[in-house]
Amino acid sequence: MKTALTIAGTDPSGGAGIQADIKTMTANGVFALTAVTALVAQNTTGVKSIQESAPDFLAEQLDCVFTDIFPDAVKTGMVASVPLIEVVADKLAQYQAKNIVVDPVMVATSGDRLISEDALETLKSRLLPLAAVLTPNIPEAEILSGMRIETQEGMTRAAQAIGEAYGCAVLCKGGHQVSDANDFLWRPGGGGRWFRSRRADNPNTHGTGCTLSSAIASNLAKGFGLETAVQRAKDYIFGALSAQLNLGHGSGPMDHMWDLHSRFIDGEAGT
Repeated sequence: MKTALTIAGTDPSGGAGIQADIKTMTANGVFALTAVTALVAQNTTGVKSIQESAPDFLAEQLDCVFTDIFPDAVKTGMVASVPLIEVVADKLAQYQAKNIVVDPVMVATSGDRLISEDALETLKSRLLPLAAVLTPNIPEAEILSGMRIETQEGMTRAAQAIGEAYGCAVLCKGGHQVSDANDFLWRPGGGGRWFRSRRADNPNTHGTGCTLSSAIASNLAKGFGLETAVQRAKDYIFGALSAQLNLGHGSGPMDHMWDLHSRFIDGEAGT
């Protein structure tokens, strides 16, 4: 079985962060490995507080993974401070990690800011250049490119600018009133491609960014090329949203396990 490592924060409500990553990786057929960057008190209504891992402890978690079960792909999510970003970058470089998908988490679906200002430059200088692909949403792409994005043409320009700055592929995700569910992938030396899809009519979108990046990492781990990995991840997201799970009092989670069926999953008491 192929393996994928998620380096991210937690979500007690299970729809985002490491909990969503584990579900996504499992549903996409790889064995999930984890390193916790922060304990996050959050739910579908927002983030309440964040307790970061100590840098030395995060380093030990990563050493434990890489020296025992070397991951076939890596996904990074919320890494919110300079010391933690430096640890992650150092360890990924030390172990020559491959298929690194960086979700440059800066703002939660709820609008909460998840990264400190002083960490942004460290993220850009240390972690982004290690990525095989970045997966920014519109606000994140605006921060990374320094451009205002209001059209699909703006997405393409921003993706290219980010990719050229950091030497990696960039999947600029639509939404936020720009391009709806259509995403644009720019690849160094390979131009760009639009991934167009129907929009699932579901207001419950908690954890979509975490889930998409984890699904891409899972498919890269299984040996798919980047474009195929992105398409498969988008198809998975569409199915998870279309399942119309409705939990919580805010922007709820999607159904990560929508495509899994067995006598243990489908069985109910009294049947």
